[in-house]
Amino acid sequence: MLSNPLGLFALLGIPAVLAIHFLQRKAIELPTSTLFLLERTQRETIRGRRLDRLIPSIPLWMQILAVLLLTWILVEPRYPKSQSVQRIAVVVDSSASMSVFKNDAINRFAAELPDLQGPASAIELTVLESAPNRPRIYAGSSVDAFRAAFEKWQPRDGVLDPSESLRLARSLVSREGIVVFLTDTPRSTLPFESRLLSVGEPIENVGITGISFAYEQGTIVWRASVKNYGTQPADRTWSLQTATGSTEMRPIHLEPGSLITLQSAFPADSTQLRIVLSGDRFPLDDTFPFVKPQPKPLAIFASRTPALTDLQQKLLRSLDSTGSTTDPAAADLTLLSQNPSIPLGSTGNALVFLADDEKSTPYLRGAIVAEAHPLVDDLNWQSLLVRESQEIPRQPSDQVLLWQEKRPLIFLRETAATKSRPQARQLFFNFDFTRSNLGNQPAFIVLLHRFAETVRAAKIAPTSENLETGQPLRLASTPGQPIEISQTDPAGKILATAEIPSFENFHAPLNPGFLTAAQNGQTLLTAAVHFADTREADFSGCGTANDLAVSNQSLTRTHTRPDPLWQIWVFLLIAALLIAWKFSSPKSSPLITDH
Repeated sequence: MLSNPLGLFALLGIPAVLAIHFLQRKAIELPTSTLFLLERTQRETIRGRRLDRLIPSIPLWMQILAVLLLTWILVEPRYPKSQSVQRIAVVVDSSASMSVFKNDAINRFAAELPDLQGPASAIELTVLESAPNRPRIYAGSSVDAFRAAFEKWQPRDGVLDPSESLRLARSLVSREGIVVFLTDTPRSTLPFESRLLSVGEPIENVGITGISFAYEQGTIVWRASVKNYGTQPADRTWSLQTATGSTEMRPIHLEPGSLITLQSAFPADSTQLRIVLSGDRFPLDDTFPFVKPQPKPLAIFASRTPALTDLQQKLLRSLDSTGSTTDPAAADLTLLSQNPSIPLGSTGNALVFLADDEKSTPYLRGAIVAEAHPLVDDLNWQSLLVRESQEIPRQPSDQVLLWQEKRPLIFLRETAATKSRPQARQLFFNFDFTRSNLGNQPAFIVLLHRFAETVRAAKIAPTSENLETGQPLRLASTPGQPIEISQTDPAGKILATAEIPSFENFHAPLNPGFLTAAQNGQTLLTAAVHFADTREADFSGCGTANDLAVSNQSLTRTHTRPDPLWQIWVFLLIAALLIAWKFSSPKSSPLITDH
């Protein structure tokens, strides 16, 4: 191959040499009768120019040879090294919008591979996802195997920053390798000397963006939003599918960028539904599975104190899926009143309030300061008024959430799990709340709701939830027991099963559908997984771009070797110039003719 193709311009010297030899000067003729006695003389130009026929001569051929040798030296020919390998790492945009252009991406990149390989005798190809910590899509040197692995890959993520994957790709191919980011949306700059290949284009799309639920007259009503992301009006049809059938297709019309709402009552005989839109090029948001939401039940017990009984009723009205119980042992959350001189009897989850008989004590003074904790973050306690009272004895492991000067007003106690009882959380209010304005504080209501939801989350019980694709899920389960995950269709047919040790690092599947999780024969979770990333459903920013053709002289020099005979060509060039000079030296003898 030629490392300096511009050197070919030196070939223009050949027509220049020929033009010079076409232009000859007219010679002087001297008549003589002894022409046979004279040596043959060369025609010499002494005056006047005219176009003459080309006369082959040693200077002509030597000059042409010199031009050819000079051209060969200037283009710097290089020869491929044996067993040289070009390493290429491809980071593929794993966002869901790439599913529309996946086939185009495969074909476009495969067509660019020969140019990326260049003079190397082989390639080493590594394909990664832009989502970090994912297995490699492909690693090897076969283009056919690369195609097969790429076709099985399904992009389902949201918008991601590819920098971490590009950094890993660069470390895999080192400085001499090539890193390519394959996407559907052009970018202005990429880190780690990466090259861009974008294969997208703006397309029209209509999809379901999300769903909400409301209770109306004892019935659950669902409301789903449908958006037209395109620039043209769209006409679609939709239906509601259950395990036993579907409704008739109903038409909808959407103007560009508009949003409409579909709604209906949840059928009494169904727990799993699907909204299905007529299809387009992006099918992920055309189907929306959902289940009837059902939080874990929460049983609340309150001690026989009027103030706590009233608080219990407020919690029952404001929290979903809660009920009262008269059995303290069956309660998930207990409301207690504690006398500081009597140890706390409850060892389960509890809201503990100080009981103090003093009535005429002054209000506490000093600044109120909240600690950094999820239970009290962003809550305003500055208008809280409490009176001086006795204090509930604290344990060294208790975590104070709210202070007034040096007095802890609210603190949290967590007890360790044992064989006979699970881990418990107890929230202490270290003042007499009946002689304070705590009940009028919005922060107090929010705190109770947050605490109750942490108790609900830690309870091992069945629940029904609607999840987004790829959403992390933290679900309480029995430690040390495997959990069986099943993906099903609306009719209950199992599509896939897997067993996981815990929900520690569990994420919802990347494909929409229905999901169940069971442990020891008990169903812990019934869920629907839907796609709801509206950023990926908008294709207005998609386009094409290609900067793979950027030249890289260092790669050429890495995989090739220089011409080993270049010294010989230089010697021959000098010799040709000397010979041409020797035979073209001017002579003084005139041209003589016989009379």
